[in-house]
Amino acid sequence: MNNASYPPDRPTFSAHTTSSGVPDRPVPERPPRARRRWMAIPVALAVVAAGFGGGVLGASLDEDPAPTIVQQAPPVRVITAQPASAPVAADTAVVGTDVIPSIVTVEVGTENGGAFIQGGSGSGVVLDSAGHIATNDHVVAGGSAARVILSDGRIYDAELIGTDPLTDLAVLQISATNLEPISLGSTDELTIGSPAIAVGSPLGLEGGPSLSVGVVSALGREVQTAPDTVLYGMIQTDAPITSGSSGGSLVDADGALIGITTAVGVSAIGVEGIGFATPVEIVERVTDEIIATGTVSHALLGIGGDTAYNDTADGGSAPVGVDVLSVTTGSAAALAGVVVGDVITAVDGTSVLTMDELITALRRVGAGDTVDIALADGRIVQPTLASR
Repeated sequence: MNNASYPPDRPTFSAHTTSSGVPDRPVPERPPRARRRWMAIPVALAVVAAGFGGGVLGASLDEDPAPTIVQQAPPVRVITAQPASAPVAADTAVVGTDVIPSIVTVEVGTENGGAFIQGGSGSGVVLDSAGHIATNDHVVAGGSAARVILSDGRIYDAELIGTDPLTDLAVLQISATNLEPISLGSTDELTIGSPAIAVGSPLGLEGGPSLSVGVVSALGREVQTAPDTVLYGMIQTDAPITSGSSGGSLVDADGALIGITTAVGVSAIGVEGIGFATPVEIVERVTDEIIATGTVSHALLGIGGDTAYNDTADGGSAPVGVDVLSVTTGSAAALAGVVVGDVITAVDGTSVLTMDELITALRRVGAGDTVDIALADGRIVQPTLASR
């Protein structure tokens, strides 16, 4: 087992890019395991050595970027419970009619003499009638100008309100009328096999967004999109997600947003046909804070920990919570009475069996929030979380 702590030290970000165009950021130490490659879904334009023009996005799907070695913590629990009855099938025509007006194309590049020079494109989701657009940080990273193309063909210059590299989210704003904000859903009732519909702007094609259909394949995935970027609690889907769809929507059978499409799986033989979306609960918290303040402050509990395991009757072992290995003096955890040797089992009533699940739970809440943390000895403590 690793001795990963939560949260890791706040990383320092830069706009510089690697040869694959992914922002160069530090990564918390994790033990090496199987080799995999994940990539943030990029745009459909040609890639130069330092990424897109102005260092805009990641490597394209039709190229072979330098491999990324996945360094993962102990396995994250994947929810496999089935619903009591079969999930309601989605009426995809109705979903498409409802959702497509809320999906936009995001073009990122530079301005020269008042002319917009496109360097790359991705997707975005209309959040409100004030013109706020959610997209991915990697879509806008490195660009100095952006514009948004609505599903009906209208084009607007966009202002970057703020970004959060830690969750790969960003917010743009346009001055437009007659916008159709997307409906927000929830991941709490999702199960394996629930309908999942991806709506985005693949390949930067003209003519508006497109729709692809699949299911929720897994929940709670940890995905490393680059040596320095780890995303937690991700939704895995087999709904086809292609180049240029970063920042688009993953919706449920009712057309409600359940995630922002962010990454696809890539192996030595190419794209593997699985995609990942950032859960709507994280999207909502982060974008709300960006809209309100322009920045994001992530919660700091102030412990070092590791997944705790108990022996099972049949000779195996099973994760049972997070073993607290250290507590920072004066931290939220210390002030609430958490001590070394405690085992955290739940946050706000949601079971926490692994370190990754604790990180995911804390990313759903913000600095200054008070949470209920259940410990294995029966105590419930209520730390008011500090800011990273």
